[in-house]
Amino acid sequence: MSLEKEDWLYEISAKKKLIDLNLKELWQYRDLLFLFVKRDIVTVYKQTILGPLWYLIQPLFTSVIFTLVFNNLGNIKTGGIPPFLFNLAGITAWNYFKVCLTETSTTFTKNQNIFGKVYFPRAIMPISVTFSNLLKFGIQLFIFIIFYIYFITTGGYDLTPNSKLMLFPVYVLMMAMLGLGAGMIISSWTTKYKDLNVVVSFAVQLLMYISAVPFPMSEIIDKKPEYAWLLEYNPLAQIVEGFRHITMDSGYFTWWGFFYTLVVSCILFFFGLIIFNRTEKNFIDTV
Repeated sequence: MSLEKEDWLYEISAKKKLIDLNLKELWQYRDLLFLFVKRDIVTVYKQTILGPLWYLIQPLFTSVIFTLVFNNLGNIKTGGIPPFLFNLAGITAWNYFKVCLTETSTTFTKNQNIFGKVYFPRAIMPISVTFSNLLKFGIQLFIFIIFYIYFITTGGYDLTPNSKLMLFPVYVLMMAMLGLGAGMIISSWTTKYKDLNVVVSFAVQLLMYISAVPFPMSEIIDKKPEYAWLLEYNPLAQIVEGFRHITMDSGYFTWWGFFYTLVVSCILFFFGLIIFNRTEKNFIDTV
């Protein structure tokens, strides 16, 4: 007995539209998405001595180094905020974007064996990485809150969050979309150009220094106004400064910068998803 086309549950085809987000199929495979998230979390901590403590050690040591180099030796002011806490806030926000970008940028090359054997929407893999990295972000956010409370209770600092704290989930979403969008684009390119992985590692390190992570944006605006546009039009700098602003009521914040970053994040995510979906149909021939 033959089945009519309208009776099929799924239709898998190599043909793609010019612009295809494939959101419906991603929703149909949501259970697989949750399985990949669980797998990523379990495998990270399996056979490790310190487990999730690694995600506390890295931002703490980086914050100490930034405090010694930029604040103590470089004499960079932080606007009345404890330099260590200032750096920890920037590193916490930056790290989530960084891991989303670096871990999704190798999706095709790292998972070619799975992709070559069974079909599912390939975009599930980088999206699952973004969700699983929320646990790392949560751990680092927790240590930030601990030091936040410490400086308020023992140091006498006025670090009261402002009314824009409700925008915190939006900032997390923008970090995820920027990292995921850029990572999917790079992953699509690395199917043909393998040396891009080396370039990405180097570029991410440089990008941190033009994203207002180790210094406040106001320092550049005051001392080097001719270079201020590099930060003002950098969505990552807007996110880092915005994160400091909503949590410690300090830093450079404008509504124009917020909505500009939101629009750029959405565009980059959807553009990356389109390129990723178009690459998945023939990547196996070049990877």
